[in-house]
Order: sequence, then C-alpha cells, then structure tokens
Amino acid sequence: MSLVTDAAALAQDLVEPLGRRWLHVQSVAARAEEVSTVVDEEDRPVLLAAAWLHDIGYAPTIGHSRFHPLDGGRYLRAEGWPARIVNLVVHHSGACFETAERGLSAELEVFPFEDTPVMDALVTADLTTGPSGERLTYDERIAEILERYSADDPVHRTWIKAAPILKVRGSHRGAQS
Repeated sequence: MSLVTDAAALAQDLVEPLGRRWLHVQSVAARAEEVSTVVDEEDRPVLLAAAWLHDIGYAPTIGHSRFHPLDGGRYLRAEGWPARIVNLVVHHSGACFETAERGLSAELEVFPFEDTPVMDALVTADLTTGPSGERLTYDERIAEILERYSADDPVHRTWIKAAPILKVRGSHRGAQS
C-alpha cells in the first residue's frame, strides 16, 4: 500500500464514526489534491497523507489532551508514521495559536514546525473546507468557526488572533484561494 492509501484507510477507521467530521476530512483531502500543484511533485504524497490524517485526533480513542492536532500527532508518532507527516498534522491550521490559548505550547514545541508550501497547502485545504465538507472561502470558513464557538471558547479566541496572520501567509505563498 502507499502512504496516501494507508493514510486514507487510517482516517476512515478513526474519523468515519464521527459523522460530518468524516465529510470534512474527505473534502480536505480532495481539496489538497487540487492545490497540490503548488508543491514539488515528490512532496505531493506527504501533503495528501497529512490532509487525510489532519483530524484523526478527534477520535475518542486517541483524543487525550482534547486538542486534536496534538493528539493526532502523538498517535501517529507512536504508530511509526514519518516525522514529516506527524509534524504537519501537529501544526496544521495555526495550531500554535490554539496551544497558547490552551496552555499546551510546551507540548507542541517537541514537534518541529515545517514552514513550507506543503504546510501552506494543507492549511489552505483545511481552511477552505467547511465542517460538512462544503467549499468555502477562507473568510467564510473563519466566520463559520467564530459563529460555531462562543466568544469565551479557546477556539474562538484563537481565530480572532490567528485569522489575519494565516490569511496573509496563505496569500503570500499563492496557495490561498
């Protein structure tokens, strides 16, 4: 089996039982395929595998810290997945902002951040896909997140800070659409 096939199978096992989260993951993987032309050809399987795996930390069997990027990354690392994919999952979609809100920054620091077009493409795929798999613009996705979480929730507070920064990063790299 290939890296991408293995990632899709694992994501299905862990995320499909979560209902609409599975719709989101499938659509993020499809969106990652669309934007994969912005990364080097040899990096495309890494991007696609990370897209399939980015939300596995929501699975109750592995979600111990209640912060899905960190839980997903820890699980993947323990299961022997390549470090690059682990780190992409851990840091996807501005995770550093939310770890600060949740007091988990030290836990995140053990995973190196990849500042590359692969990360930007993963973030673009995730942040242009709604919670049920619908295609959204970046601004629509951020508005949806802010509406879904109350103002006192760490997720809401995160996106108030992170949204303008990630929007500039994505448009700077040309991956945002």
